[in-house]
Amino acid sequence: MTPGSAAQRARLALVGDAAAATEVQRDAGCPPKAGGADAAIVREILAGDRERFALLVDRHAAACLRFATRMLGNREDAEDATQEALVRAFDALPRYDPGTTFRTWLFAILVNRCRTAAARRARTARLVVGDERALALASAEGDAASALEAGELDGTLARALAELAPEFREAFLLKHVEELSYEEMSEITGAGVSALKMRVKRACDRLRRRLEEAKDVQG
Repeated sequence: MTPGSAAQRARLALVGDAAAATEVQRDAGCPPKAGGADAAIVREILAGDRERFALLVDRHAAACLRFATRMLGNREDAEDATQEALVRAFDALPRYDPGTTFRTWLFAILVNRCRTAAARRARTARLVVGDERALALASAEGDAASALEAGELDGTLARALAELAPEFREAFLLKHVEELSYEEMSEITGAGVSALKMRVKRACDRLRRRLEEAKDVQG
């Protein structure tokens, strides 16, 4: 588990070590969010330089795919959701408000695509989206291995995350993996800040309990 990785940030969130999480990010040399630079690129695209969109894809596609994979528990579905989100973002650029960071705006589109994909998959497979057993099974069948190869969440945490109700998993990922503020999360999800804080707390409580149970079994 490399310093500053998604796994490291998620683990630190579960022990409530906010100061350590900040230190990990600083030590890892994580680049600052390029909200202003993104807005400038959007202006250039709208002025006619459409190829500049590739820069935004390079900056944000990996984070989008990481989030979608953890939300959907399936790499192929995550790739589709990410691709759809990027295409929709490109088409909607004339409606982009530079008062919002591009990342927040893009994640709002991505979250909706993930919700749509989960609902579509549920209908097709005759599953309930909030069925924790179904989500856990989906994650266990190869996708945890894909996450490990990508240097993300370890198998135990990935499975515990998959067992969360979608709204709790969504809130936890946005806060502790994507490191968004509650205000940004509210813009993305449409939920209020208080509701999001409660979802994150419940997600952390349930993940911590699940990891402790797994540790007891292994020990």
